[in-house]
Amino acid sequence: VRLQASGGGSVQTGGSLRLSCAVPISSYYAYVVSWYRQAPGKQRELVARVTSTDDKHHAAAVKGRFTVSQDAAVNTVYLQMDNLKPEDTAVYYCNANLGGAQYWGQGTQVTVSS
Repeated sequence: VRLQASGGGSVQTGGSLRLSCAVPISSYYAYVVSWYRQAPGKQRELVARVTSTDDKHHAAAVKGRFTVSQDAAVNTVYLQMDNLKPEDTAVYYCNANLGGAQYWGQGTQVTVSS
């Protein structure tokens, strides 16, 4: 299984981006898909996740600004990021637990300038 993350870029403070992760969620009964990010010199941290039952979790730092969603019809999990701040600058990764096996996608860079 190969995950493909896309949608990163450079925006100014207050801007928006939507990240997409291509992941074959329609092929699995149980799954969790998560977005992580890693800023230079910092540990990778969980940003948001969504499950096969559509339960969603958002980290406190992004709650109210970021929204995770999924569309099984196109096998994609999204991360809508609004009101971006410079501290959101990081490489964003998607991670999937599909039927008990874990997969990582390549990262996509998000840069927010003040």
